[in-house]
Amino acid sequence: MTHVEEPTGRKPKRVDARRNEQALLDAAAAVFVTSGVDAPVREIAARAGVGMGTIYRHFPTRPELVVAVYRHQVEACAEAGPVLLANSPSPRVALESWVDLFVDFLVTKHGLAGALRNDPAGTDALHAYFVGRLVPVCQTLLEAATRDRADGPGISAYALMRGIGNLCIGAGTDPLYDPRVLVRSLIAGVLAD
Repeated sequence: MTHVEEPTGRKPKRVDARRNEQALLDAAAAVFVTSGVDAPVREIAARAGVGMGTIYRHFPTRPELVVAVYRHQVEACAEAGPVLLANSPSPRVALESWVDLFVDFLVTKHGLAGALRNDPAGTDALHAYFVGRLVPVCQTLLEAATRDRADGPGISAYALMRGIGNLCIGAGTDPLYDPRVLVRSLIAGVLAD
């Protein structure tokens, strides 16, 4: 069997184990979006098509699962940027598509603080990881989308992402609030000539 080196110094996981873990993370992320980070493990297991024991074998505690989903989503969002830029009809469409992915991520992320309330250092490390991975991707997309403007984007990638984040805060608590409407208006304003 082929093995993949684990960054944490643990024993490398087999490729099929990594694939199962990725399927669990995808299922957990989808469940977190619809039901929040406190969703029952059985709901995640059902969505992934595995037993609850499989989830606990990969992620013994809920905070471990939540952190793994968070990192998984950060990586997916980071990796999507260059792909969207290369395959979209225009840099503007690439940025808009990436922002949609980012909003999905943020809606899930808002339950993270509660799940990790007993680990402020871990929360700070995750925030630094998030900023380090996603701000450069957003900056590249933003610069490409505003390349033809003499004044450039007029906003930093960090400020844009922070604004989007602020617009997403109410998404989990108010079923009548759709942050995408305001985020689209924000992006249209940023990209206006």
